[in-house]
Amino acid sequence: MTARVTTRFRETTRVVLLTVVAVGWIGIPLWLLLVNSLKPLMEASALGLGLPKTWSLLDNYSTVINEGAYGTAVMNSLLIAVPTIASALLLGSLAAWAYARARSATMKVAYNLTVLSILLPPAVLPTIYELQLAGLDGTRLGYFLVMTGTRLGTVVFLATGFIRAMPAELEDAAEVDGAGRMQIYRHIVLPLLRPVLLVGSMILVITVWNEFFFAAFLLQGSERATLPMALYQFASASPDTSIVRWNLIFAHVVLTSLPLVIGYLFVQRRIVSGLSEGAIKG
Repeated sequence: MTARVTTRFRETTRVVLLTVVAVGWIGIPLWLLLVNSLKPLMEASALGLGLPKTWSLLDNYSTVINEGAYGTAVMNSLLIAVPTIASALLLGSLAAWAYARARSATMKVAYNLTVLSILLPPAVLPTIYELQLAGLDGTRLGYFLVMTGTRLGTVVFLATGFIRAMPAELEDAAEVDGAGRMQIYRHIVLPLLRPVLLVGSMILVITVWNEFFFAAFLLQGSERATLPMALYQFASASPDTSIVRWNLIFAHVVLTSLPLVIGYLFVQRRIVSGLSEGAIKG
């Protein structure tokens, strides 16, 4: 009985501590963001947590949509994020399969170099130089190629260890039955990789959608700006440089995050079921 009480007390304490940390770390900043996006300029500049005395919801959000090129930025972000994530998952899972089943020292070195790209700082100047040589500097295609290449390491790192834990006998049996390499990948490896690819896609969606560093150097012109770039340009375009339009900036941040929230609400069940399935299989 004492052991049960002790266990229950520990679980309750853990839940309380996690709740306090979540409220302080996530809840308060999120509330600050939301509530100040509904206030007029003078109220929002105080950065208070109270409800607005004067509501400016329609004014703030309509100004951001009309003056902040929000619609164009959303389309630009989608044109980059969707093919980047799809390409990184496909190419990364194929590379991880090759690395996991390889025995040569060359492949081990290649794997380590690929994974090392997660930790190395981005080489901006050589990247810009190579894109200029290829005639892709400042284009969406060049930005897409860079984003895909810099995100492959994450997928390879996550998927390689997962594939190594998978029995190779399944692939050998399929090969004996006459299946080709791509058939084995499509019908055996890829379905088993679904849980880890869901995790990888979550990481990629967040990092690609919110990426600003490369966009600032590789995308030229406001017509190609993604949402983070559009937010930066909108915040920098204040007619009075001595005044920060916090109400509009907060509203732009909310709208920038809105597609991610909507997307998560649609796929959360698949993500949870996929992760649970992977945990059971593991």
